[in-house]
Amino acid sequence: MGENAIHKLAPALERLAAFEAETVRVDGLDYREGLNAVFVHGGVAGNVIPDDAVLTLNYRFAPSRSVAEATEYVRALFPEYELTVTDASEGARPGLDDPLAQEFVRAVGAEARPKYGWTDVARFSALGIPAVNFGPGDPLLAHADDERVACDEILACERALRSWLTGGSH
Repeated sequence: MGENAIHKLAPALERLAAFEAETVRVDGLDYREGLNAVFVHGGVAGNVIPDDAVLTLNYRFAPSRSVAEATEYVRALFPEYELTVTDASEGARPGLDDPLAQEFVRAVGAEARPKYGWTDVARFSALGIPAVNFGPGDPLLAHADDERVACDEILACERALRSWLTGGSH
């Protein structure tokens, strides 16, 4: 006899399914944002119409936005829903305008690419300390079932870092 709270999430889920992520250029790198449903919780039993439901979203935003700007962006997309932020972290700009970061990228022979996902580099960035993500493996496999790193990639990173730290040639 009640109204199904999970069914009432259908407009939000439809909006998410139709959402087209922006690609935002930051310091010469293209960041593709993402907004996804990652969890739906509701109901208390298999024979009871749920009177409450929660949709959890994950918004991966470009480092050109602050947490406050990202929150307002999501709030504007879903104005009819109550929004509670449960986890938020500032992003880290690439920092490629810093000479030390530029020298590091050159020294290790890497190509600068956007980092999708949060790392501790954001902590350094917040303090104004130049920092970059550098390491072996394919970041697009992070958290995937087939996530892996080849030993030769680990050794190549070790050689590149050792060369940079000792002032040797790459």
